[in-house]
Amino acid sequence: MSFSMLKTGALLAFLTVIMVAMGAFIGGQSGMVIAFVIALATNAFSYWNAHTIVLRMHGAQKVDERTAPDYYRMVADLAHKAELPMPDVYIMHSSQPNAFATGRNPDNSAVCASTGLLEMLSPNEVAAVMAHELAHIKNRDTLIMTVSATIAGAISMMATMLQYSMLFGRGRSGPGGIIGTLAAALLAPMAAMLVQMAISRSREYNADRIGAEICGNPAWLASALQRIQAAARNVHMESAERAPATAHLFIINPLFGGTFDNLFSTHPNTENRVEALRELAEEMGTGAIEAPSDAGDSGEREDRDGKPTRGRFLGRGSRIPPRKQHRRGPWG
Repeated sequence: MSFSMLKTGALLAFLTVIMVAMGAFIGGQSGMVIAFVIALATNAFSYWNAHTIVLRMHGAQKVDERTAPDYYRMVADLAHKAELPMPDVYIMHSSQPNAFATGRNPDNSAVCASTGLLEMLSPNEVAAVMAHELAHIKNRDTLIMTVSATIAGAISMMATMLQYSMLFGRGRSGPGGIIGTLAAALLAPMAAMLVQMAISRSREYNADRIGAEICGNPAWLASALQRIQAAARNVHMESAERAPATAHLFIINPLFGGTFDNLFSTHPNTENRVEALRELAEEMGTGAIEAPSDAGDSGEREDRDGKPTRGRFLGRGSRIPPRKQHRRGPWG
């Protein structure tokens, strides 16, 4: 077992400890038992259903060789190179170029690209991005990150419960009195967030490396990362803003283009990721990686025959269903 897997397992265990401790603050010893049962139930629910929920959150729509032939065949070719079963293929309607993978294991997995990604990036860059997502599936990162997001969400919910319990005087009888209860309500969600970010960040570098090996050229992924981050700074993703807990699933944080590689970033700094890919390119002998001169542009490229390739994956032959309208409930 690698050090990275041991580190991830320890972080997940720490999340569970935080959740059980929150139960102790809410209900004492019986609260600890209830919180532990909830943690087990949360993990079980995440294992079987979280990937479906994530896809629905972002309005993702399943496509096949008939509705998106070029995109679907490209994913199939990459999955074959990665020696993976064919995942389900989805498209989400968003102008921001981005992508994510989800699923409990390689046999039950899905990849999803935004319409912005398929329209803005070149075919080689799109292939590199999807290879990165397949690397997450190959490493089973999708399950780890989804479970961590679910537990972190449960901890935040319990922190809210703890705050309400203080209003009715119950928090004063918890460990540490009212000060200890208040500290737990404020610090536990923050600690859970930091652990969740650490899990995500520790998996991205490895997925970059394996994804570059799958697509065959680290330069394609490096260029894609720089273009996506440039666009993410200026183009909002509404679905990610509605479900910020899923931000760490994307190849680049869809909520903001983080500039600091620190504990408060869901993703490693893009410059550091590009530098790691540059070192990999030297190892593979694929040539030097240069910063794209037109990062953040409209994405129009030309193929070897001089024909524009922009929108190739959503061009002739594609029949993508229209965007689903999100229905608002009585509480907005």
